[in-house]
Amino acid sequence: MKNLIKNLRAASKDLKALSKKVDKIIVEVGKLEKPKAKAVKAKSAKKTVAKAKPVKKVIVKKTTAKKTVKLTAADTLFGIIKRYKKGVDVAALMEKTGFNRRKIYDNVKLLKKQGKIKSSGIGVYVKT
Repeated sequence: MKNLIKNLRAASKDLKALSKKVDKIIVEVGKLEKPKAKAVKAKSAKKTVAKAKPVKKVIVKKTTAKKTVKLTAADTLFGIIKRYKKGVDVAALMEKTGFNRRKIYDNVKLLKKQGKIKSSGIGVYVKT
């Protein structure tokens, strides 16, 4: 295993050195091509007198990434409550969600007001 790691590190060093050499060669070739390109442009400009057509700009549409929808505490509680036919009590909700008793009661009150759940007993909630 240690030999494999050493071999991989040596290979990565060699690849980095090669990539630096390739970058230097690209820069040198680019310098050699620039004077030739100017000479070709000058010759071709003298030969053609025709007027160049304007280039139309292409508009690129940006795609927007879809954002993940965050569930509210009430949605989380409702998702758990609707899974149980006989209902679920506050202790089970606390265990499943990690919410404290106050947060559960506040959100249960909100869900009751919306008509999504009802109480089947003291501290036991069922989907309507």
